Amino acid sequence: MIQEEDTAKIKSGAKVKVHERVKEGGKERISIFEGVVIARKHGSEPGATFTVRGKLGEYGLEKTYPIHSPLVKKIEFLLSPKKVKRSKLYYLRKLSTKKVREKIGQAL
Repeated sequence: MIQEEDTAKIKSGAKVKVHERVKEGGKERISIFEGVVIARKHGSEPGATFTVRGKLGEYGLEKTYPIHSPLVKKIEFLLSPKKVKRSKLYYLRKLSTKKVREKIGQAL
């Protein structure tokens, strides 16, 4: 479960590492996904979510996480956003990694 202080820090443009619990067969492990938060929806309601866009090999990958999910163990904040002019950064889907760094000021 994510702590209250971390939910306030989840903003568009933040670079994060999300630690989530994954069950495979009878075993459970922690999977880490690193990327940029491109959207946060529904504020702090029970159904609130945030979307993280990262790279897996040469492909871009997006994962949407519920904020109040018990499967999300913790969130590490690597970089806070510089100055982001939009609340939803969906335009990053079409840009190359180099252009994203120029726009946000960090690596994808």
